[in-house]
Amino acid sequence: MFDIGWSELVVIGVVALIAIGPKELPGVLRTVGQWMGKARRMASEFQGQFNEAMREAEMADIKKTFDDASAAAKDLSPTNLLTSLNKDVEDAMKIDPPVTPTTPEPPTAATFAEAEAHAPAVETPTPAVPDAKAS
Repeated sequence: MFDIGWSELVVIGVVALIAIGPKELPGVLRTVGQWMGKARRMASEFQGQFNEAMREAEMADIKKTFDDASAAAKDLSPTNLLTSLNKDVEDAMKIDPPVTPTTPEPPTAATFAEAEAHAPAVETPTPAVPDAKAS
């Protein structure tokens, strides 16, 4: 984190020994160690609270997803499916009116006359009569 190597620590130790003195150095090191412990505990507590907040946020997302899935499953219950199917059928019946079968009118003489008037004339072939002279 601070990127302090062994050589820097030796220099700091020699300067502390000269500045503080050999008599008070163990007490100062103990106090510095206690401060470092407190700092580490506070950092660990902060990290734990942060991780717990993240878990709660994830749990809230999971709960929301589960609630959405439960609501969708509730909509798919058999009674709701039948109700929606009946509603769809009723809507279809409203859109398309029922068709009643009608019986066609019997053809009349006028209908036949109109059909013959519009039909092309067809020539009927006459049967060939054999010639008596040819035999």
